[in-house]
Amino acid sequence: MLDIHIKTIPHHEHRYPTLGDYWRNADGKQEMRMSEMGNDDYAFLIAVHELIEWYITEKRGIKEEDIKSFDEAFEKERLQGFHTEKDEAGFDPRAPYVKEHTFATSIERQIANELGVKWDVYDREIKALFAKLEAAKDTRAGAGK
Repeated sequence: MLDIHIKTIPHHEHRYPTLGDYWRNADGKQEMRMSEMGNDDYAFLIAVHELIEWYITEKRGIKEEDIKSFDEAFEKERLQGFHTEKDEAGFDPRAPYVKEHTFATSIERQIANELGVKWDVYDREIKALFAKLEAAKDTRAGAGK
């Protein structure tokens, strides 16, 4: 039985610097968190992306721990100057979930179009959030689960 709990949270409450995160809690419930961006359409798009990515990675045996470890390492590399705010962990060819992330993004883009969300504006706002956090060397992410 699927038991999924999805909600938005302040960005600094994530387990690590990310817009969306998923994991299974101790009770077996699937948890998903998205950064609150002040726009319900954006939150919905991120949630759909995370839901698709999670389900396909789970079906293919890609462990959440491996995804989280990769994402955390990627963000450390970003702070060291190896990636810009435009780079996304899930598109890195080393990512254990690159195929699943790419597919989830394609669906996310289609839904954005149906909602009337301009992808370039949405993407720019996401990148601006990461640029702001990078400039501030925001290390608060990690206060969550």
